[in-house]
Amino acid sequence: MEQFDRIDTVKRYNDYAGVDTLHPLVSVVNFSELPFIRNFRRYMGIYAVFLKDAKCGDIIYGGQPYDYEDGTLVFVSPGQVYGIDNHSVNTNPSGYGLLFHPNLIAGTHLAKTIREYSFFSYEVNEALHLSKKERKTIVECFEKIASEIKQNIDKHSKTLIVSNIELLLNYCMRFYDRQFITRSHANKDVLARFENLMIDYFRSEKAQTLGLPSVTWCAEQLHLSPNYFGDLIKKETGTTALDYIQSKLIDEAKTRIFDSQKTINEVAADLGFKYQQHFTRLFKQKVGVTPNEYRRLN
Repeated sequence: MEQFDRIDTVKRYNDYAGVDTLHPLVSVVNFSELPFIRNFRRYMGIYAVFLKDAKCGDIIYGGQPYDYEDGTLVFVSPGQVYGIDNHSVNTNPSGYGLLFHPNLIAGTHLAKTIREYSFFSYEVNEALHLSKKERKTIVECFEKIASEIKQNIDKHSKTLIVSNIELLLNYCMRFYDRQFITRSHANKDVLARFENLMIDYFRSEKAQTLGLPSVTWCAEQLHLSPNYFGDLIKKETGTTALDYIQSKLIDEAKTRIFDSQKTINEVAADLGFKYQQHFTRLFKQKVGVTPNEYRRLN
């Protein structure tokens, strides 16, 4: 099994980067101020937000290598493996890094909402690409956090630092919404591929062998992270990915119910349901009548 260095504390990352630790739970690194940086793969036990300004090919994230474009943000959450081993070759970095330990936000509003920032679970190819104006806003957020870290720690420090991190993440949420809009053509291509995926799923024997199609399975087939796939579906259709999948399932069920040679139990099994009652419950929830009632009414 491949071994990774562990970054479980902010100080550990700062030591790797060669910068002083001004606060034990949070750090802002201005990579442009460093003479060089040595890259390696590491297990991250802390949150990180990285802004890179130039292509540097210094990262594997989401299982694939990636060159940053100008003004690109990537988000890392505890439990992810980040980086690439470039065999001790020094590189000239550019951009910023925000690192913060989960303990920093414990007991705060952000601790309750951090999971709502689904981009922490996106793959790297789903990173946030900033306009110049957006980049300026993000850099100002980094600088505000860095300025507060440099202050003497007092009873207001945690509130102000966490509030500025939350502000940064809220801007990122806004800019991701913009990116979904500006990439609408690409998103519609994903929807078209998803439609074909569902057609193939029910026309083949996948439903009988794999069961009901899950959000995770669909995302994997489309080479997307489950969170990004879910957010894309929500932005494009106004429904959750699970609801969208279920709507396709019910559409297929409506067609199959009219095959009088098949019992409702056989229809349910062909669609991937283990139990007919689960199929009946979902069908009635979505259509308003049971499968048997639908067959009689039509």
